[in-house]
Amino acid sequence: MADSHAKNHDYHLVDPSPWPIVASVAALGTAIGAIVWMRSNLGGELFGLTGPYLFLISFAALCYVAYCWWADVVREGDRGDHTPVVQLHLRYGMIMFIASEVMFFVAWFWAYFDVALFPSGTFQPENITQSIGLVQRDELTGGHWPPEASANFQHTFNPWGLPLVNTLILLLSGVTVTWAHHALLEGKRDQLIYGLVCTVVLGALFTVCQVYEYGHAAFNFAGHIYGATFFMATGFHGAHVVIGTIFLFVCLIRAMKGQFTAKQHFGFEAAAWYWHFVDVVWLFLFASIYVWGAGAGAAAGH
Repeated sequence: MADSHAKNHDYHLVDPSPWPIVASVAALGTAIGAIVWMRSNLGGELFGLTGPYLFLISFAALCYVAYCWWADVVREGDRGDHTPVVQLHLRYGMIMFIASEVMFFVAWFWAYFDVALFPSGTFQPENITQSIGLVQRDELTGGHWPPEASANFQHTFNPWGLPLVNTLILLLSGVTVTWAHHALLEGKRDQLIYGLVCTVVLGALFTVCQVYEYGHAAFNFAGHIYGATFFMATGFHGAHVVIGTIFLFVCLIRAMKGQFTAKQHFGFEAAAWYWHFVDVVWLFLFASIYVWGAGAGAAAGH
């Protein structure tokens, strides 16, 4: 009778867990809390609530759930539940997640190139709504890209200054995370740790340089179409760099605790894939926004 309940397949049936429903409630609270916070900044309220408190509490709960949920996944892997079939499907899931992230950035590139390639209303609109939009765009850009100087836009960044340095930093971090991966496959744990330390430091350095660059931008986020498209595209990439750095830092802690083996290290592999994705996105950002969209003013030394 006991044999009838024995596991005779390669799939893992997870134990009952409270984290999916708790995460859903926390995510909903975070979203509503963000709206409450933004309305509070405009002097309003929502459901009688004001301030950032709901957002901060819900976000803290969401982070706690993430820690507990992923800790459960780690324990499942340590006790052998992640069979080759399960690991394959985890990889499929990560591939689909990165594909969805690619579509996310396609939207930002689309917004940028839409205005960069069509900065003026030179073609005939079919209705008055299009006409108004084109006139507004022409007035904002001066009919060319990069836009002409105004109160909210002076000039673009020189791509061969700090943006190039940031590019080299990210490319080097891609090398160090690959070094760590190969060290893991070869059983060299000390090199795995060194490679992860270098990658985390380089990721943090990129973020510091990006914040410094934002502080010296000659254009505003609000009030100008160049600043809006620039900060949305590079800002969301920066958020992914921060997330990836945290991802790799967790892998570093796990590696220092003796976790990960040459045959079972999906957590690290997913982090490495994510980091390479961040690298590739930045190369497209650097080539299109910083270099192609720089204009003569930036090349002159701004």
